[in-house]
Amino acid sequence: MDLLQYTFFQHALLGSLLASIACGIIGTYIVTRRLVFISGGITHASFGGIGLGLFAGISPILSAAVFSVLSAFGVEWLSKRKDMREDSAIAVFWTLGMALGIMFSFLAPGFAPDLSAYLFGNILTITTGDLVMLGILAALLILFFCLFIHPIIYVAFDREFARSQRIPVAAFEYILMMFIALTIVSCLRMVGIVLAISLLTIPQMTANLFTYSFKRIIWLSIGIGFLGCMGGLFVSYHWKVPSGASIIFVSILIYAVCKVVKSRS
Repeated sequence: MDLLQYTFFQHALLGSLLASIACGIIGTYIVTRRLVFISGGITHASFGGIGLGLFAGISPILSAAVFSVLSAFGVEWLSKRKDMREDSAIAVFWTLGMALGIMFSFLAPGFAPDLSAYLFGNILTITTGDLVMLGILAALLILFFCLFIHPIIYVAFDREFARSQRIPVAAFEYILMMFIALTIVSCLRMVGIVLAISLLTIPQMTANLFTYSFKRIIWLSIGIGFLGCMGGLFVSYHWKVPSGASIIFVSILIYAVCKVVKSRS
């Protein structure tokens, strides 16, 4: 295929595979724990880190990673307090991140930056540095889930039972929230802030149509996620539309087809 000879497309394919692995693993935990709304809050909070990076003249992705992890910890801490509801805590960081991102980006010296790349993503602009970051994150997730798969499942399904087994539930929740934040930031180049949460939930929803096993959902999610990314890349190339939106469109199309097939079987 002619496209495969281009370096940017090779990077896009490798990025799709690594992102599918990372999202397939941590996304299964998100869907099982019903953290989709929290993850959406962290996704939009990361915009504050991007704006801060542009203003300070440092890597926007690096500053977004730090900002997202701190926001994730903040949401986790506030949601445990008796005097604040979880959805209110999420709203605080969601709106604060977006407000700071817009303010800092306009205060950044020089020309106003093009924020659409961060809002909607473009996998064809993925760099070697992004691939290294995705590769390290995917390796850490694989290692962590292989070592602690049973405690993670206990925490995901029944925290009270996990506590009765003397599992440090709070520590696992904070570590997993950190992984959620880092995975979201790692996928910003691919699908952007607006669509990042879809990559962490739609493949898992599709996999859940065929199995309820935590481990099988992870494996199926990785495969479905990669299929959606590849399909989205080809749709983007042939129709000349943004790659982030086309990846999510194909992923939802796969879910819809699987839903129809499952309902008729």
